[in-house]
Amino acid sequence: MRRINLFTIMMLMASMAMAQKFLTLEDVMSGGNNWYNLQPENRFTAWWGNVPVETTADEVKTLLDGKTLFTIEQLNETVGEKIAHSGHNVVFPYGGKTIVQVRGNGQRVQIDWKKGAVVWRQSIPEGAEHQDFNLTSKHLAYTLDGNLYVKTADGEELQISTDGSTDGSNDIVYGQSVHRDEFGISKGTFWSPDGKQLAFYRMDQSMVMGYPQVDITTRIASVKMDKYPMAGETSHQVKVGIFDVEKRTTVWLNLIGEPDDYHTNLTWAPDGKRLYVFELNRAQNDLRLIAYNTTTGKLEACLYQECSDKYVEPMHGLDFLPWDNTKAIMQSQRDGYNHLYLLDVNTGSLEQITYGDFVVQEVVGFNTKAKCVLYLSNAMEPRTSCLFSRNLVKPRCTLIGAGEGVHSASLSEDGQQVIDRYSSPTVPRSINLYDTKDGKGKNILTAKDPWADQGYAIPEITSGSIKAADGKTDLYYRMVKPVGFDPTKKYPTVVYVYGGPHAHNVDARWHWCLRGWEAYMATKGYLLFILDNRGSEWRGRDFEQVTFHHLGEVEMEDQMEGVKFLKSLPYVDADRMGVHGWSYGGYMTTNLMCSYPDVFKVGVAGGPVIDWKYYEVMYGERYMGTPEQNPEGYARCSLLGKAKNLKGRLQIIFGYNDPICVPQHTLSFVRVCEDAGAQLDLFTYPGDGHNMFGRDQIHLHERITRYFEDFLAK
Repeated sequence: MRRINLFTIMMLMASMAMAQKFLTLEDVMSGGNNWYNLQPENRFTAWWGNVPVETTADEVKTLLDGKTLFTIEQLNETVGEKIAHSGHNVVFPYGGKTIVQVRGNGQRVQIDWKKGAVVWRQSIPEGAEHQDFNLTSKHLAYTLDGNLYVKTADGEELQISTDGSTDGSNDIVYGQSVHRDEFGISKGTFWSPDGKQLAFYRMDQSMVMGYPQVDITTRIASVKMDKYPMAGETSHQVKVGIFDVEKRTTVWLNLIGEPDDYHTNLTWAPDGKRLYVFELNRAQNDLRLIAYNTTTGKLEACLYQECSDKYVEPMHGLDFLPWDNTKAIMQSQRDGYNHLYLLDVNTGSLEQITYGDFVVQEVVGFNTKAKCVLYLSNAMEPRTSCLFSRNLVKPRCTLIGAGEGVHSASLSEDGQQVIDRYSSPTVPRSINLYDTKDGKGKNILTAKDPWADQGYAIPEITSGSIKAADGKTDLYYRMVKPVGFDPTKKYPTVVYVYGGPHAHNVDARWHWCLRGWEAYMATKGYLLFILDNRGSEWRGRDFEQVTFHHLGEVEMEDQMEGVKFLKSLPYVDADRMGVHGWSYGGYMTTNLMCSYPDVFKVGVAGGPVIDWKYYEVMYGERYMGTPEQNPEGYARCSLLGKAKNLKGRLQIIFGYNDPICVPQHTLSFVRVCEDAGAQLDLFTYPGDGHNMFGRDQIHLHERITRYFEDFLAK
């Protein structure tokens, strides 16, 4: 018998051990203790004017030649305290000047790193919220309780409002996001380009009914009232003001329409003389772009109107051309897909500049010298997001960088260079520097697959398409096969679903946009299937609006086409099929369990909508109208009447203090299940909102996994 030496045996054993290394929740969830170590290699970058800079480490240096600009230690020594902690938290406010801005220890400091001197310092008022700092004027807008303030560059504190609610009622609030963050709104203050005027929201919610949220951390449980306008109920009222910092005066816009209309995507004219507002009626089918005089607050022009028999959804403000203050880029779905239009703000004339059966996803910026607008779109293929440049003088469109994957981009000050980041199904992360005129570039980083590099067993992940229930529309899916997949075996299968608007689950980034929990389940012997049904995003207006006035119906039809596809596969065990989703996906999960009780054996629904009349005005009425206008639709789409059909094992998990899908949804479903004699499992996270974060993520996904292990695996 031939002898094998001890070293060879040890190497074979080590190789076998490496091959058996399986992903855990600690590895794949962001709250896990090993998650960071399994992320693809990265470089943090910034622009110092037109110079690309790497800010990854404590030593900040130019990206191309590696020349050190300064170290974090040097900044702290200059300030005289440890204010900066890492390079990727610094800001280069002024191209061409050797000044860096750092925020920390309750202050904002600008440092000339070449001279080694502090050139400006501003303390941040204690308790300041919703901070909005303008680099040009160095003025800071912020809120305290419900009121709005400005701290000037020289340290003077100005109180803009006095009638904001200070008692915690939130009846009247200033300078905060309004309309529940719909219509692209994410904040409530908007500085003019020179930083001398501040546009802001005033929201009156005194007429809105409060939803009681129970706080169990007090000795005797207490109640906090969330202002939550439900569909068909009285909504809040919003005004827009403009504060002039030098004059210390406030002007209110003479907004048109009804008091509960929506006012969004506020955009300043480059010269500060006009404020442009997209105004939408409460029915959300009549949109107007209005120009207001910022000195008088009076309406100067209605530049554009768009109406629909369903809904219009403004999500983007205007982007003015840097070389022509009379022209701006406007986005609209008027031709069926979100495209770019060139708007003359003096005449209101409109010229479409992108065309095709694809969606423009984001305007990145402009190359001023070449007179180009740069944008991201899925023109290459619906699952992608690639970078393009459209010349506005010569009608020419150019792809910048790779024509695959999902990209993000950051432009230099003059727009002639771009730092492009992308991932594709096989590339975890690629960072490249490109010339935006000719597309020539240099690769900065192409990361390795950290899972494979560290010896983890990776499931087979594929993407393909099936036809929707209409028999003609392509729907894209992701399939995750069990680790050690054997096509002769049958596997328990979990359908993960979201299905609602403004989201998608499948795109052409790393591992086809795989969620960490799916990889974890694959190590436990499950097959995962994820399908983007009609009604989800990035496929055009008609694809999205097919669910109008009957949410949850077309989506389920398409998901069942996915089930039909799964049943055609010899390795899918049709008798062990489960479903899981969160939020809209929780609604879909509960709906599928009750509508197809003989198909799905087990379901886990997180933070579900149960009845759309319990959901908020802006989102709910866009898709469903009001309960008074659409009673049949609300009745069909409610899950309260379907509880009696429940046969399988369904667990609902929700945040006990969820301000988005309020607990009334889940609790009302529990009650009707009890009345119908249907069995339901329930779990909650006291103190948590709509989603779980940190270590609660680990606990949550262990809970979900155990439920499938207990009732689906066998």
